[in-house]
Parts: sequence; structure tokens; C-alpha cells
Amino acid sequence: MDIQVVLERLGGVADRGSLLSVCSRSELDAALADGCIVRLARNRYAVPAVDEARAAAARLGGVVSHLSAALAHGWKVKTAPERPSISVLRTRSRMDGSGVDLHWAMLSASERAACVTDPVRTVVDCARTLPFDEALSVADSALRSGKVSKAALIAAAASAPRTGRAAALEVASAADPAAANPFETVLRAIALDVPGLRVVPQGAVGTIGHADLVDPVLRVAIEAESFEFHALPEAFRYDVRRYTAMTRLGWLVVRFVWEDAMHRAAYVREVLADVVALRTGCVPVTGAS
Repeated sequence: MDIQVVLERLGGVADRGSLLSVCSRSELDAALADGCIVRLARNRYAVPAVDEARAAAARLGGVVSHLSAALAHGWKVKTAPERPSISVLRTRSRMDGSGVDLHWAMLSASERAACVTDPVRTVVDCARTLPFDEALSVADSALRSGKVSKAALIAAAASAPRTGRAAALEVASAADPAAANPFETVLRAIALDVPGLRVVPQGAVGTIGHADLVDPVLRVAIEAESFEFHALPEAFRYDVRRYTAMTRLGWLVVRFVWEDAMHRAAYVREVLADVVALRTGCVPVTGAS
């Protein structure tokens, strides 16, 4: 698989080890030289959108913000932005914002010096303006990074401007650092919309281990399956045996691929609704596709 595609599927940001598990060192070096990926920090790489946003902020005299800022902070996202998001001071006169998503806002001195919105502000900005699954991906990643705390995020969301405040509070309340990546987060966002299903990320399944999402009451385990993880035969064998062990303990295991979560949300929701019906005896079941 093309290294740029792999990086996008990993959330737009990945460490060197993750990339070398699916490509060679020469392929990684070539991608860097060609500008297909950029170095964010030591042993950490990102999609080119990070450098594009920095250049746009410098050109406009603003700061990198919203989803572009999430990437700049090294957080994984559901989808990298098509255009850089830039915020400029409210006092600035109107300017040519072609090629960027331009926002007028109050900016602190530290944000102007760093040329990027601060971590908590970045999450709240995303939560106020993006669809729930995209915003939750940013929030989960921010908590996972340690740059943002749950308490600080909820407090900032509660004091956000009225427009988008309810959405920000919903995202802040649902955010969880246990989610490993945007793939798992997007699946959880869909599952949260299914009546009767109450999932937690990285929940325990008896003594077997953990599943990506777990409803301990219904005994349902939901797995986000990636080709990258199963690149080695040992990983494939391990998971097959683990799923068999879960089934022997009475768990119902549901598996989705990346394309399902990212592009077939209605299908995922339908499958999970069927699973709830099976577990609660509320048939009929929709069926397979």
C-alpha cells in the first residue's frame, strides 16, 4: 500500500515504527524527499497539510487553527483537511482568503507567537464546527497526547460561545483517551447513536484481553480491523484464536474494516442495531450485505 495512503489511514500522523511496519526505510526516505509526507518531530511524521497550513498562516499573518492545528499538535484526525484552516485577529481588515478556510477570532499573545491555537482551544474549535465523529477523533487524540485534560476540555466547552457550545459539550463529555486511533473513535461515534448499545473503548473481555469497543452488559465486542496490524501471519493467527476464545465465553464479536467506518456509517449503524436486536430478542434482523 502507498505510504501516503497508509499515513492517512493512521490518522494523518504516525511514528517511524508504525510506518516501517508497512514500508521499507528506502520507501520512507523517498516519500520524505518527494514531499509526500513531512517530518513533524523526531521519529514522527505527518501528511503535507501540516506544512501547507504553516505557510498559509505566515502568508496571512494568522495562526494555524481548527483541524489544521490538530495535525500541527501531532494529533490523529479522521480526515486531513482539504484546505488549511487559518485564524486571524478580529481587528484585521477583510483579506483574500482564497485557498484557505479563514476565521476571525480573538488570539492570545502565546498563540500568535506559536502560530497555532493552543491545545484546548483547538479541540473546542473543532468540536464547535466539525461533524461529531471528526471532532471526537480530535478530542480523543488530544486527551491521549496528554496535552489536554478531560476537566479542562469540559470547562472550556462550557464557556465557549453560544454558537456550537452544545456540540462542544457533547464532544467533551464523550471524549476518551482509551481509543487507540480515529478508526476506533469513528466506530464508537456511530455506536453511540445506536439505541440500546453502550460501548466503552478498550474494554476487557473476561480474562482474554481487551477489544476495541465493548458493551459489557450485552457482551458485544466490536473490533476495528486493519490490514496494517495483520500484515504479519502471527498477528492474524493471534486474533483468530482470540475471537474464538471470546465466542466460547458467550461474546458476540463484530468486525469492521476501515472503509466501513469511514465511508459506510449507515451500514455500520444497521449492523449494530441488528446485533442489539439479537442480544435483546427484539427480532426481526435486517440481514447481511
